[in-house]
Amino acid sequence: MAMIEIKNVSKWYGDFQVLKNCSVSVEKGEVVVVCGPSGSGKSTLIKTVNALEPFQQGEITINGISVGDPKTDLPRLRSRVGMVFQHFELFPHLSIRQNLALAQIKVLGRGKEEAEERGLKLLDRVGLLKHSEKYPGQLSGGQQQRVAIARALAMDPVCMLFDEPTSALDPEMINEVLDVMVSLARDGMTMMVVTHEMGFARKVADHVVFMDAGEVIENLPAEEFFNAPHTDRAQKFLSKILNH
Repeated sequence: MAMIEIKNVSKWYGDFQVLKNCSVSVEKGEVVVVCGPSGSGKSTLIKTVNALEPFQQGEITINGISVGDPKTDLPRLRSRVGMVFQHFELFPHLSIRQNLALAQIKVLGRGKEEAEERGLKLLDRVGLLKHSEKYPGQLSGGQQQRVAIARALAMDPVCMLFDEPTSALDPEMINEVLDVMVSLARDGMTMMVVTHEMGFARKVADHVVFMDAGEVIENLPAEEFFNAPHTDRAQKFLSKILNH
């Protein structure tokens, strides 16, 4: 059974169909990169996975649990699915240590000491332990995004979703975030990543999903996608993005 299974998912905003019969499967321990031009539906697709965006047709399961089933306890399910957004969504009035502990205490019911200890361990993992008493505004964008990754990991997720995690960053800060993601991938974390960072995709993706106008146009092993994409549309996209 796949860790994330998206089957024939369609979504509309009013009369406008933003996702058209999309199917993607992410096995346990696999990294799947979703790419495509702006407006192709990538971010919408990844947000349907943990029901941040509702969908009208099709089925999505995470670890065998149906996201669209009205009986599913969505807050509980979301607590097991790490989500890292384009903007870091940290609480500005809390220290980094407090940001990392809060959801563990509120959602998982951990004691303050245990939550802080777990948070600091993960802060160390992303190379930011010495910043634990600072506030988000005192950190660079790249550092804040690494804190956001540590915060997601502190919830012991079964999989991680990344929605363009580097697109709001200065170019110099992108690699520090991608390095953390590469190390997660190498440790076997199941990941679905919406990104334009094709170097990262080439390095760690098992599969690449290419979307255009709300449809999955290609869903190929990474090597095949980069060396011999099947469609003209994907070839055009790659020729533009890889030559800059």
